[in-house]
Amino acid sequence: MSIVSANGLSMYYGAQDIFKGVSFDIAHGDKIALVGPNGAGKTTLLRIVLGLEQPVSGNVTRAKSLQMGYLPQHPELQGERTLWEEMLDVFSALTAQQAQIQAIAEQLAANPDDAELLASYAIEEQAFDHAGGYTYEIEMQQVLGGLGFDASMYDWPIALLSGGQVTRALLARLLLEKPNLLVLDEPTNYLDLKALEWLEGYLQNWPSSLVIVSHDRYFLDKVVQRVWELDFGKLTTFRGNYSAYLMQREASRERQAKEFDEQQEFIARTEEYIRRNKAGQRSREARGREKKLDHLERVERPRDHRGMGLHLHTALRSGDRVLMSESAVIGYAAHPDDSGDDVHEHPLFNTGEFLIQRGQTVALLGSNGSGKTTFIKTVLGKMPPLKGRLRLGASVRIGYLPQSQAWADEGISVLDQLIRHREMRIDEARALLGRFLFSGDDIYKTCETLSGGERARLALAMLTLDDANLLILDEPTTHLDLQSQEILQQALTNFPGTILMVSHDRYLVDHIATHVWYVRDGEMEQFEGTYSEYAAFCANKTVTEPKVVQPKETRTQDRREQNETRRTAQRAHELEKEIGEFESRLRTISIALEQASAKQDIDSVHRLGADYEAAEKQLAQLLSEWETVLYEDANG
Repeated sequence: MSIVSANGLSMYYGAQDIFKGVSFDIAHGDKIALVGPNGAGKTTLLRIVLGLEQPVSGNVTRAKSLQMGYLPQHPELQGERTLWEEMLDVFSALTAQQAQIQAIAEQLAANPDDAELLASYAIEEQAFDHAGGYTYEIEMQQVLGGLGFDASMYDWPIALLSGGQVTRALLARLLLEKPNLLVLDEPTNYLDLKALEWLEGYLQNWPSSLVIVSHDRYFLDKVVQRVWELDFGKLTTFRGNYSAYLMQREASRERQAKEFDEQQEFIARTEEYIRRNKAGQRSREARGREKKLDHLERVERPRDHRGMGLHLHTALRSGDRVLMSESAVIGYAAHPDDSGDDVHEHPLFNTGEFLIQRGQTVALLGSNGSGKTTFIKTVLGKMPPLKGRLRLGASVRIGYLPQSQAWADEGISVLDQLIRHREMRIDEARALLGRFLFSGDDIYKTCETLSGGERARLALAMLTLDDANLLILDEPTTHLDLQSQEILQQALTNFPGTILMVSHDRYLVDHIATHVWYVRDGEMEQFEGTYSEYAAFCANKTVTEPKVVQPKETRTQDRREQNETRRTAQRAHELEKEIGEFESRLRTISIALEQASAKQDIDSVHRLGADYEAAEKQLAQLLSEWETVLYEDANG
């Protein structure tokens, strides 16, 4: 049964429609990703689900006594409590029970033979144990530790936490509260890789319902089982995780495009027939066709948002040996004060010996503060290694995409920033900026007014001008929406040079990296293979042989072939339609069952109950077949 049902939701601000006629159900145990371009209304829809905003039209029905938890993008925690006290507040009923048991124990100490007190103590202690009284503090420690709070931080006042720490603290509290419906708006923004992996595992075992908005595609793949796409004012539902959604969406748009083309051909033929025969002997038939044409339900042309025109190329071929290390120690040196010449060295990690060869893509991973960005600065020559050395190979030209967005000259325009980076004619600069979605007067915006996404697109536009054969990328997908992430991933896949990147985006890493390097405990572990293979290796799974790295051209062709050989796409489409029909039927029976129950119509209740049970069994069979088809489709 549904815990939340929405029917015909519409929302607009002024004359601008956000979405219209949106309907959906959230069942117990659903794990749903809400995706769509920025500005589509995802956060607004979440707030309507939670009752924090009211739609212009339509309604939302929630189950009685439904407990909901919400993590907004920019949360706040008020009060004077410490981090530990904030978590402890979730278990106030248990701490009250604990105090009651302690009070009885003190009375028993004075009256050890009081049978009534002994019985009362036994009852209270059993209830306390059953409610988790002896494990809740361990659970608090596990959740706080998983999200990056160690024991030394438990006494930190909430008021002194940074914005990212507040987000993680509220997320920890919500996980401990265990609401029936947990709604998370960008929960991964302030998590490092270790915390991300922990949260994935925790939410995979989450027993209640989840609705998540996130730009982390790997996270969505691991956690969700359904995807809602909110785009062009409509909500479309897909079964499976994010990767399954991409396959289904592409297949759906191909079908829609084919149906649109076929219908347009039919319309053109019919109109030509009407034109030729409207005044002739076949005028009656022509008028009949015209009438049918007027009532024909038109197939809509598939619509897509305009994306970045990102193409990364290089005309300069580097040597086979691109970057080498002779056990370089990465770190920084600092003067302890202004009075002396003493320098204190702060080593972060030892790279060991490594060699990056032409055409490889190396992903450097590790927790925050492990030294990844310092390593990038050392490769760029902005700071020396503490020991050893790093060497670039012959004919290497670097293109650098920084993580920090402080590179821009805040007071100048987007156009001037681009021309300062690489001198060019105004018309050439305008054309390039247009490819990166800066159109019209957007090119005259000052850099200080740009959003994070706009700054990221401007930085990518500048990167295309470098003609680099070694790309050094520090968190390249930060601030990019999902569509832009997909475009960047394709551009990097097709890049003919070498890539060294630091990224928390495991989806990107898994799809393009040939090598994974992981920094932990002051050392850098080197692994040849994809991120998935590295994760399996770390989980002590059997890895038979190191993966033979294919040339980029071969890997690209493989993916194209996989996308083109959807042998069971049509059956999957038919099953999706049947599943939708049965879900609609179940909703109809459920409403009729409630009405019959209210009227105490026993015969109808029994009949409808049997119908509901039979429809549920058929739906389960369809879902099982659909999952089998999808698995075969995904695995060839």
